[in-house]
Amino acid sequence: MNWLTATFGTAIGKKLFMSLTGLIFCLFLVGHLAGNLLLLAGADTFNAYAAHLQGLGPLLRVMEAGLVFFALVHVATGLLLFYQNQRARPVRYRVNASGGGQTLGSATMPYTGVLILGFLLFHLVQFTFTAKGEGGVYALVAAAFSQPFYVGLYILAMVVVAVHVSHGFWSAFQTLGLNHGKYFGFLRAASVVLAVVLGAGFGFLPVFVGWMV
Repeated sequence: MNWLTATFGTAIGKKLFMSLTGLIFCLFLVGHLAGNLLLLAGADTFNAYAAHLQGLGPLLRVMEAGLVFFALVHVATGLLLFYQNQRARPVRYRVNASGGGQTLGSATMPYTGVLILGFLLFHLVQFTFTAKGEGGVYALVAAAFSQPFYVGLYILAMVVVAVHVSHGFWSAFQTLGLNHGKYFGFLRAASVVLAVVLGAGFGFLPVFVGWMV
């Protein structure tokens, strides 16, 4: 474990942890979106999918606990790096130039990360740790998405996710040293595409389900 604490104790080590956990979350979001799109197929199909996941038993609980753990590590590491950077540069620049490639995603990473963590915990309480009635998970989702406030909150959260991913995805590859100049443009474009797909895909679902209800 000495190598783990030694690595985490350096700025580069923290960035590596943050990049790896960030890529894990990107994979999770893609898989989660694919599963959630089954909402479009109706209650029976989605409930069957949810029942299949529940059939994983302890493995599903481990995956959920791992998801929360990785989220905490990712956000805590990001905030620690942000704090250390602020201490190293106590006087802010007078001009926040965009010539260095700063984007909305890169400028707001610490804040969007905290918001996503908060929404993740709320989302787990809302759908995972809540008793399901006769209508199964679909009925629970439909009831939530029939409320305009929750629909608006969910869509806003997906916008935050999209902004975070738009920078985080390609930045993770850069931190891991996989940012060869030949592929840099592709990674930047792929980050934007992934962000749009995730934001639009997740954001469309509450509108569709709410309209169907």
